[in-house]
Amino acid sequence: MAIIETINSAINTVVWGKPMLVLLVGAGILLTIRTFGVQFRKFGYAMKNTLGKVFTKTEAKEGEMTPFQAMSTALAGTVGTGNIAGITTAITLGGPGTMFWLWITALIGMATKYSEVLLAVRFRERNKDGDWVGGPMYYIKNGLGKNWKWLGAIFCIFAALAAFGIGNAVQVGNITSSINTVITAFNPDFDKQSLVNIVLGIILVILTSVVLFGGIKRLGAVTEKLVPIMAVIYIVACLIVVIRYANTLPAVFHDIFVGAFTPSGVTGGVVGSMVLVITWGVKRGVFSNEAGLGSAPIAHAATSETDCVKQGLYGIFEVFMDTILICTLSGLTILCAAKGAGLDLNIGTEGNTSLNAAALGTVFSQKGGAIIIAVGLALFAFSTVLGWSLYGTRCCEFLFGHKAIKPYQIIFIIVIFVGATMKLDLAWAIADTLNGLMAIPNLIALVALSGVVVKETKRHFSELPSKK
Repeated sequence: MAIIETINSAINTVVWGKPMLVLLVGAGILLTIRTFGVQFRKFGYAMKNTLGKVFTKTEAKEGEMTPFQAMSTALAGTVGTGNIAGITTAITLGGPGTMFWLWITALIGMATKYSEVLLAVRFRERNKDGDWVGGPMYYIKNGLGKNWKWLGAIFCIFAALAAFGIGNAVQVGNITSSINTVITAFNPDFDKQSLVNIVLGIILVILTSVVLFGGIKRLGAVTEKLVPIMAVIYIVACLIVVIRYANTLPAVFHDIFVGAFTPSGVTGGVVGSMVLVITWGVKRGVFSNEAGLGSAPIAHAATSETDCVKQGLYGIFEVFMDTILICTLSGLTILCAAKGAGLDLNIGTEGNTSLNAAALGTVFSQKGGAIIIAVGLALFAFSTVLGWSLYGTRCCEFLFGHKAIKPYQIIFIIVIFVGATMKLDLAWAIADTLNGLMAIPNLIALVALSGVVVKETKRHFSELPSKK
């Protein structure tokens, strides 16, 4: 077991290390250059045709989702515990300056996510149920040619296995731990956590089963309601804290911009390496919005939208919502509370959600902060489980055919209960490595098919001159 841990740790260091981060950011820069910065040039157009159409009622046929439902499902799989705990870890280990590099990563990642979604819709196909299926494995097979199908299969192997850990058990474990934290806040002597975990595991199994076995339309119907609710609850709570300490914002932004280039001047020498600041900012940026990993395009492929560029615009909005908005608010909440209420960030240590709860607690009380974080984590994590249940299913279907769908879904449901009641740290660590390995086949395809992205982008905007 120790040997396996050592091997996985070594691979994980490479997968989530500087070379992979350079590849992910490099692909984003290439796509930004090749599309002439479509995420900047057409940002207003993208917001108008995504956020601006939230309340526009659209219908989807059987086996399809509306464009907003497809985006909500993708966002459900993307917005997770990384948006709360991940940002806190970045700030405590890298200092306030990590926020700057998080933003840079997001701005570049918008082009990556746009391209992924565009290609997913451009090269998707119908399965035996009549559902639209797509994602990296399909734009590899249908875009690069059948001789490259093996590369799509590699992506699917990594993704189908990673879904059990990063997209399932890890999220469920975060739900149970956050609920137990709240219970302990009200009753420090509570010692029935194992019973609570069993009950929560059963509840999550039932809820996920109802959605998962209800088909693609039910999944879309649930995520389009769940995602806005969870986002509004967390965003409003964070905004209240930021507004409460609004007078600290100039000092906070000073620390962010100065700390991005001269971290020692902000952290008092606790964090002195600019490389460390950049690494944590980029790492958490990629981890939060998953641009380049290839997961979200699987959900977007189910859209009823026929224009691949129009759906690609949701990729731009998705990164903006996930990283620029939610992650920024997470960071500002703890930084403002540190300046305004004397919250100790313990720079140089690995922070966790207790710091987020403490920051919210400076306004909402300790128990109130714990409740808000627990509700936020529970909703974020559960939505991630729903999103990844689709990703894993589609990957298994690509590998083994339509008959493999139900067995995979049953195993996925079982893992939910396991994740709620047992600690399997090595298994989840391996899943984290697999999650990163997914990016390699996807990045190869994105670079190879970047010409298609350019062609489709030019085609769309040349056909709609009045809407540029």
